[in-house]
Amino acid sequence: MPIRVLPPELVNQIAAGEVVERPASVVKELVENSIDAGARTILIEVEGGGAELVRITDDGGGIPESELPLAVAAHATSKVATSDDLAAIHTFGFRGEALASIASVSRFKLQSCVRGAPSGAELEVEGGAIRPLRPAPARPGTVVEVRTLFFNVPARRKFLKSDAAETARVTETVEALALSHPTVSFELRSNGRRLLDLAATAEPTKRTLDVLGAELAPELLEFEERFPELGGLVVRGFAGKPGIARPSSRAIRIHLNGRPIMDRTVLHAVREAYRGLVDPVRTPTVALILELDPREVDVNVHPAKSEVRFRSQQGIHSAVRKAIERTLRAANLVPSFVPDAMRAPAEPYAGPRAPLFGSGFATQRSEGAIRARSDFDSDFSAFAALATGVAEPKPDGAAADEPVLAGEFPYIQLLNGFVVTEDADGVVIVDQHALHERAMFAAFMARLEKGALESQRLLVPIVIEKSAREVDLLAELAPLLARLGVEARAFGPRSVAVEAVPTLLHSRNADAGAFVGDLLEKAVEHGSLVSLEAALHEVVDMMACKAAVKAGDSLTAPEIRSLLAMRESIERSTACPHGRPTSIRIARGELERRFGRS
Repeated sequence: MPIRVLPPELVNQIAAGEVVERPASVVKELVENSIDAGARTILIEVEGGGAELVRITDDGGGIPESELPLAVAAHATSKVATSDDLAAIHTFGFRGEALASIASVSRFKLQSCVRGAPSGAELEVEGGAIRPLRPAPARPGTVVEVRTLFFNVPARRKFLKSDAAETARVTETVEALALSHPTVSFELRSNGRRLLDLAATAEPTKRTLDVLGAELAPELLEFEERFPELGGLVVRGFAGKPGIARPSSRAIRIHLNGRPIMDRTVLHAVREAYRGLVDPVRTPTVALILELDPREVDVNVHPAKSEVRFRSQQGIHSAVRKAIERTLRAANLVPSFVPDAMRAPAEPYAGPRAPLFGSGFATQRSEGAIRARSDFDSDFSAFAALATGVAEPKPDGAAADEPVLAGEFPYIQLLNGFVVTEDADGVVIVDQHALHERAMFAAFMARLEKGALESQRLLVPIVIEKSAREVDLLAELAPLLARLGVEARAFGPRSVAVEAVPTLLHSRNADAGAFVGDLLEKAVEHGSLVSLEAALHEVVDMMACKAAVKAGDSLTAPEIRSLLAMRESIERSTACPHGRPTSIRIARGELERRFGRS
């Protein structure tokens, strides 16, 4: 077949494959145009999930009659004029592709009137064929009507989901745009039924709650931090408490300069901020608003404009993570135990559960409940000093293995896996493995802040069998492995020799081969590492789990005292690095009620 120049209508249909994925894509492009035009009221109407009709009505600045044909021409736009404009884009649209692409795969009508004009004008396009202009009423603003989407591209139309599914995506799109534009009112109707009615407001908090649901207000933590050194970056929004985490990644809403995005770097930073507080299979509820100098970000990455590139990717990642982390750290996130008979339909904690006391549970500690283990004592004491910075003072007159008060509160170990104590608010049940895992994580991270971890060479290297891809990743992972105190090298096309491991990991008798193998598998799973800092957090999770005491290990009194002290001295002590709670509180009021005292 000879080389030929494609006709314009085919070029536009090809472009539509990237710009117009489904009805929600049409809604996104058209509503963004309305916002660019200065609209303060936007009405979105859809029928058949948007496949039969999408109509957007706004009160924006309008388009002059003479420019209507240009509005549907490919690569025609009022947003940029020179290549310098691309370095600092302030508008949603700028590529000059959206209207031409939409009009090429639909029955399209554009009606507009500028303020003060005696009349408006109307333009129709069917499958890319433009019809002559007609007069229209002098109503300021613009109405765009898109009917029978993909009528001339049946292969694309048959891939659309059900009307309900497409309507849901349209709703999500409108909510995303409304979230970062509170001063604009949005109304969404589907088949004549009103789905959204968001009044304009000068209070961003009100708009956020209108979108996320006012009932979530007690579960949302507001934050705002500024980072002048990163192009005047402002990080603000709402971070949901772990109990309202969702199974869908759509629970995280990210906006940059008013533009909804789904950037991998920012998404990873949000998840890192919740590491250890939310089960990895669930997603925290977060509304994140970023404001940044447009010169510090490139939005011209993909026609859909949902992907961006930051000039300081590592800086943005760190700022987002720290802003959310500090907010979560300031909140009391210890879950409370509510008996099943009294539990509300919505579970307060959605992740894996630690065992709880049942109604009427009673026990007596056996003489062997606490047994000294000399091989563990010294390591645990050293760990306690490392994590807290000071050694725990020995109470006057207390024997080495004598149960004493921890912070003036009594404690007891039960079932060789749980430590029961109290605080000012009630009885606290501690999962020893989960809490020690969190403490080991803190210890590893504290060491890493001072430099690479100390390394212990193995007398005989451990050889593990891995895939060719995993072996190839060793070179890419070299900086990370060096920080962790791991020495590993290729030992053939499908094997790796582990020659040294971190001293802290070795002292806990952790399986070095399994650790390095898991690390390589995780690297392949992620494809590439977002950043060294992010990778360190993920790998240290694995190290902490392998190094922590296990459920079933009996602890001595000094070990228990040191462990309980960790609850007050380390960050995020309420959950292990994997999101399980380290402790659960039975409130004093609940105990009094159950025993008939209230």
